[in-house]
Amino acid sequence: MSTTLAERLPLQDAAPRAGRIPGNKGIWVGICCELAEFLVLFTVYFVARAHYPHEFATGAGRLNLGAGIWITAAMVSSSFCIAASIVTLRNGQRRTSIAWLVAGLLLALSYPVVKIHEVQWNLAHGIDGTAGIFFTVYYYLTINHMVHAFWGILGILWVLFRHVSGVYTSTEHEGLEALASYWHATDLIWLVLFAFFYILV
Repeated sequence: MSTTLAERLPLQDAAPRAGRIPGNKGIWVGICCELAEFLVLFTVYFVARAHYPHEFATGAGRLNLGAGIWITAAMVSSSFCIAASIVTLRNGQRRTSIAWLVAGLLLALSYPVVKIHEVQWNLAHGIDGTAGIFFTVYYYLTINHMVHAFWGILGILWVLFRHVSGVYTSTEHEGLEALASYWHATDLIWLVLFAFFYILV
């Protein structure tokens, strides 16, 4: 008979202690700063949208929706892989955990690659920062997000190096949890950006 993941784990490994915050205090300070920054930027978005409703209503239709969907799929899938890396490590499956983290890294790397191609496509279609207020806000927020994603990718590389080096165990993997927390926050922000720029008209 098959057993659940929790049944296969010792009680202390099956789930974090009640009330325990994953990762560490430092990463949560960083996440709060990131969220506060984008809260300000989202305010800028809504102010600009209120003043230029026509440009925002027509701007989304000029963007490359396929690129936006690809980035969204890559971000969500990458977050899933990193979460799976934690779960499998807690289960004592170190090699599987590393494989999940590598998969998360590859998916994360596809984001800047697709974004660069998207910007090239935009420029070829006359969509640059001077094409209107919608595109000025679009470039500012999405490029800002890509910077945060780049920091996350560097984090994945660092955590992967430590993981391969045997630093993390089924009971001690704070760095992996910190990475996952940051990447999930970055993923959540992208989902909002995707809706704001590619979906809402």
